[in-house]
Amino acid sequence: MRPDEAALLEKHGIKPSAQRVAVAEFVLHTDAHPSADEVWSRVRERFPMVSRATVYNTLNLFVEKGLIRQLTLTGGRVVFDPNVEKHHHFIDEETGRIYDVPWEALRVSRVDDIDGFEVHAYQVVLRGKKRSRRRRT
Repeated sequence: MRPDEAALLEKHGIKPSAQRVAVAEFVLHTDAHPSADEVWSRVRERFPMVSRATVYNTLNLFVEKGLIRQLTLTGGRVVFDPNVEKHHHFIDEETGRIYDVPWEALRVSRVDDIDGFEVHAYQVVLRGKKRSRRRRT
Protein backbone atom coordinates (compact mmCIF):
# COMPACT_ATOMS: atom_id res chain seq x y z
CA MET A 1 0.00 0.00 0.00
CA ARG A 2 1.53 3.31 -1.07
CA PRO A 3 1.23 5.81 1.77
CA ASP A 4 0.49 8.77 -0.53
CA GLU A 5 -2.65 7.15 -2.00
CA ALA A 6 -3.78 5.92 1.42
CA ALA A 7 -3.35 9.42 2.88
CA LEU A 8 -5.20 10.98 -0.05
CA LEU A 9 -8.12 8.59 0.39
CA GLU A 10 -8.26 9.36 4.12
CA LYS A 11 -8.15 13.09 3.37
CA HIS A 12 -11.30 12.61 1.26
CA GLY A 13 -13.08 10.60 3.96
CA ILE A 14 -12.44 7.19 2.38
CA LYS A 15 -11.15 4.25 4.43
CA PRO A 16 -8.07 3.06 2.49
CA SER A 17 -8.52 -0.69 2.00
CA ALA A 18 -6.00 -2.58 -0.14
CA GLN A 19 -8.52 -2.77 -3.00
CA ARG A 20 -9.30 0.95 -2.89
CA VAL A 21 -5.61 1.85 -2.86
CA ALA A 22 -5.00 -0.47 -5.83
CA VAL A 23 -7.77 1.29 -7.79
CA ALA A 24 -6.41 4.70 -6.73
CA GLU A 25 -2.87 3.81 -7.80
CA PHE A 26 -4.11 3.36 -11.36
CA VAL A 27 -7.05 5.68 -11.84
CA LEU A 28 -5.55 8.73 -10.13
CA HIS A 29 -2.40 8.63 -12.27
CA THR A 30 -3.69 7.89 -15.75
CA ASP A 31 -4.49 10.31 -18.53
CA ALA A 32 -6.32 7.63 -20.52
CA HIS A 33 -9.93 8.31 -19.34
CA PRO A 34 -10.59 4.60 -18.71
CA SER A 35 -13.93 2.84 -18.47
CA ALA A 36 -14.73 0.86 -15.31
CA ASP A 37 -13.89 -2.39 -17.11
CA GLU A 38 -10.54 -0.95 -18.20
CA VAL A 39 -9.79 0.04 -14.61
CA TRP A 40 -10.78 -3.45 -13.43
CA SER A 41 -8.53 -5.07 -16.04
CA ARG A 42 -5.51 -2.92 -15.11
CA VAL A 43 -5.99 -3.31 -11.36
CA ARG A 44 -6.27 -7.10 -11.73
CA GLU A 45 -2.77 -7.18 -13.23
CA ARG A 46 -1.38 -6.32 -9.78
CA PHE A 47 -4.30 -7.37 -7.60
CA PRO A 48 -5.75 -10.52 -9.27
CA MET A 49 -8.42 -11.22 -6.67
CA VAL A 50 -10.18 -7.84 -6.92
CA SER A 51 -13.77 -8.21 -8.06
CA ARG A 52 -15.49 -6.20 -10.76
CA ALA A 53 -18.12 -5.08 -8.21
CA THR A 54 -15.41 -3.78 -5.87
CA VAL A 55 -13.83 -1.74 -8.66
CA TYR A 56 -17.20 -0.34 -9.78
CA ASN A 57 -18.18 0.53 -6.19
CA THR A 58 -14.77 2.10 -5.56
CA LEU A 59 -15.00 4.24 -8.70
CA ASN A 60 -18.47 5.42 -7.68
CA LEU A 61 -17.17 6.26 -4.20
CA PHE A 62 -14.25 8.20 -5.69
CA VAL A 63 -16.71 10.18 -7.85
CA GLU A 64 -18.96 10.86 -4.85
CA LYS A 65 -15.98 12.12 -2.82
CA GLY A 66 -14.67 14.34 -5.65
CA LEU A 67 -11.45 12.42 -6.39
CA ILE A 68 -12.42 11.70 -10.01
CA ARG A 69 -15.16 12.68 -12.45
CA GLN A 70 -17.46 10.36 -14.32
CA LEU A 71 -18.05 11.44 -17.93
CA THR A 72 -20.16 10.26 -20.83
CA LEU A 73 -18.42 11.84 -23.80
CA THR A 74 -19.14 9.61 -26.76
CA GLY A 75 -21.57 6.87 -27.69
CA GLY A 76 -22.91 6.45 -24.17
CA ARG A 77 -19.52 5.14 -23.00
CA VAL A 78 -18.86 6.09 -19.37
CA VAL A 79 -15.24 6.96 -18.52
CA PHE A 80 -13.44 8.27 -15.47
CA ASP A 81 -11.19 11.31 -15.33
CA PRO A 82 -8.80 12.05 -12.45
CA ASN A 83 -8.49 15.67 -13.62
CA VAL A 84 -11.22 17.37 -11.59
CA GLU A 85 -10.12 20.88 -12.58
CA LYS A 86 -12.08 22.74 -15.27
CA HIS A 87 -11.00 21.55 -18.72
CA HIS A 88 -12.36 20.44 -22.07
CA HIS A 89 -11.83 17.23 -24.05
CA PHE A 90 -10.70 16.20 -27.51
CA ILE A 91 -11.69 12.78 -28.87
CA ASP A 92 -9.47 11.33 -31.58
CA GLU A 93 -11.98 9.74 -33.98
CA GLU A 94 -9.36 7.33 -35.36
CA THR A 95 -8.18 5.88 -32.05
CA GLY A 96 -10.98 6.77 -29.64
CA ARG A 97 -8.43 8.23 -27.23
CA ILE A 98 -9.63 11.14 -25.13
CA TYR A 99 -7.26 14.03 -24.44
CA ASP A 100 -7.57 16.85 -21.93
CA VAL A 101 -7.70 20.34 -23.41
CA PRO A 102 -6.77 23.19 -21.06
CA TRP A 103 -9.72 25.37 -20.07
CA GLU A 104 -7.99 28.53 -21.26
CA ALA A 105 -7.26 27.06 -24.73
CA LEU A 106 -10.86 27.72 -25.80
CA ARG A 107 -13.09 30.72 -25.43
CA VAL A 108 -16.81 30.17 -25.10
CA SER A 109 -18.81 33.36 -25.06
CA ARG A 110 -22.34 34.40 -24.19
CA VAL A 111 -23.18 31.25 -22.24
CA ASP A 112 -25.37 33.29 -19.91
CA ASP A 113 -27.31 34.69 -22.90
CA ILE A 114 -28.80 31.37 -24.02
CA ASP A 115 -32.51 32.10 -23.94
CA GLY A 116 -34.53 29.90 -21.62
CA PHE A 117 -31.57 28.22 -19.91
CA GLU A 118 -29.68 28.81 -16.69
CA VAL A 119 -26.20 27.37 -17.28
CA HIS A 120 -24.41 26.04 -14.18
CA ALA A 121 -21.49 24.30 -15.93
CA TYR A 122 -20.26 23.42 -19.38
CA GLN A 123 -17.40 21.81 -21.22
CA VAL A 124 -16.52 21.60 -24.87
CA VAL A 125 -15.97 18.20 -26.47
CA LEU A 126 -13.95 18.42 -29.66
CA ARG A 127 -13.74 15.57 -32.16
CA GLY A 128 -11.25 15.06 -34.92
CA LYS A 129 -7.88 13.59 -35.69
CA LYS A 130 -4.76 14.18 -33.66
CA ARG A 131 -2.08 15.66 -35.86
CA SER A 132 1.37 14.18 -35.79
CA ARG A 133 3.98 16.67 -34.73
CA ARG A 134 6.10 17.82 -37.61
CA ARG A 135 9.74 18.48 -37.09
CA ARG A 136 10.97 21.84 -38.24
CA THR A 137 14.25 21.89 -40.07
